[in-house]
Amino acid sequence: MPEIILHYIWQQGIAKNYPQFTTDGRKVEIIDAGKHNLDAGPDFRDARLRIYTPDGTQYVELVGNVEIHVLSSEWFTHKHQFDPAYDNIIMHVVKRADKQVFNSQGEAPDQMELSIPGNRDWVAEWLHTAKGMDDALMTHRCGVQLLKNPGLLTENWKQTMLIRRLKCKTESIERLLAISLNDWRQAFYISLAHYFGFHTNGVPFEKLAKQTPLAVLNKHRNDLFQLEAILLGQSGLIEPPYAVELDEIERLRQEYGFLQHKFGLQPIAGSLWKRGRMRPQNAPETRLRQFAKLIYSSEFLFSRIIDTTDTNELRALFGSTGMGRDSIDILLINVVVPFKYAYGHKEQALDLIRTIPAENNRIIRQWQTLGQKVYSAADSQALIHLYQTCCEEGKCMDCDVYSPIL
Repeated sequence: MPEIILHYIWQQGIAKNYPQFTTDGRKVEIIDAGKHNLDAGPDFRDARLRIYTPDGTQYVELVGNVEIHVLSSEWFTHKHQFDPAYDNIIMHVVKRADKQVFNSQGEAPDQMELSIPGNRDWVAEWLHTAKGMDDALMTHRCGVQLLKNPGLLTENWKQTMLIRRLKCKTESIERLLAISLNDWRQAFYISLAHYFGFHTNGVPFEKLAKQTPLAVLNKHRNDLFQLEAILLGQSGLIEPPYAVELDEIERLRQEYGFLQHKFGLQPIAGSLWKRGRMRPQNAPETRLRQFAKLIYSSEFLFSRIIDTTDTNELRALFGSTGMGRDSIDILLINVVVPFKYAYGHKEQALDLIRTIPAENNRIIRQWQTLGQKVYSAADSQALIHLYQTCCEEGKCMDCDVYSPIL
């Protein structure tokens, strides 16, 4: 049973209807499943559980976080044993406990094998009748049918969705070109900045790029410290009350002050950046410094992006930033591939996206729950587009999947 279904069963309180026990035989009463955490960290927070003594006469009531996996060994796959964010887990809920787990303090949280009906028909019926779920795909009639017959979603329809998504991204690029006076390098720079902020800080990163001309950065592209000073200064994150902790922050302020006056730069508001519940590697000041390293180490970046066809060579262009491969692949999917497509290198763009691993997010996990095989980013981008333009909007009549089940 996929993990996403375990999440829903826990969130909707279905598990309360069946006897639950820890792996060492103690009864568990679920008082409150807690709030689903969509950010980094444990899956559910502020859950309330009663764990009874072996004889069932007394209990201790615990409030805290709950982590859910199909197999308990996935705890180690995701490296939770090194992450202090998982130290306050009050229960590790799994479909099968195949291993004892430990947190970063060496302590072993309680584990519980979720006791629920496990047959596929029950899951399909539950998905069809569940109320109050926030995921359109799982509650649509076609979602239930796909669970029974995944082949309703054909490869041809996925290919159509991929092309439509790339055409939508081309329209966005054309709008950037319009405000960049048809300068492909400036448009690429703005788009790249947006995705350096990823989902959390894409908007302020893009705003910063629009207020910081690429020509200004190129004048100082041989001096990494000056590039960092410009970008961090323009972010509004080196001046109170939003100043972040950085090495040499006073030098950065002084250098930015000089360059700001020289070029007439106007910083964005530091309040635009989001910093809560964020790993250090995703913090805006870290991403800004990585962006500075990319500009410093990659002369003629746009031309090299357009001319390079090998996926690993493209990844290497971003290697100087210190970003992980998954983060670099996000840039390839959302910036490099669309720009190649918009620039007229359509077959090259399609060949490239088929070589990049599929994304792993909430939408894709739903499709996988419904039996869809997601082999590459070409598949994941197609399915994301289908979800956002049809499933989420309730436009079933516009979808090829819906026709066979009318």
